[in-house]
Amino acid sequence: MIADYSNLRVNYFDSNMENYKNKLGNLADKLKKEQPRTPIQEVQPVKAEMVPKEPEVQFNNRIPKGLLKRLKAYGLEYDESLKDINIQALNLYLSHKAKPDEITKNTN
Repeated sequence: MIADYSNLRVNYFDSNMENYKNKLGNLADKLKKEQPRTPIQEVQPVKAEMVPKEPEVQFNNRIPKGLLKRLKAYGLEYDESLKDINIQALNLYLSHKAKPDEITKNTN
């Protein structure tokens, strides 16, 4: 005698499908009833950028690898970009090394 399992497979599939539909239906009802819990975001001010007073140009140079690593570490620690660090360093250097008349003559 050969057993007929096709009916069992169909019934198993139907009952699983019904369970699945019930779970989806319950989920939809639950989502409709509950208010979404969105986290309250904290607003933090954006760091003000240095406003260039004159047009910017590209400046490329090669520096020792160790110095670049130190610059990047400093930038991360104090939340400053490499560009801002370079501008501050060059201004500080020129203010100590160059004569005041040379600075004003060369910028015009």
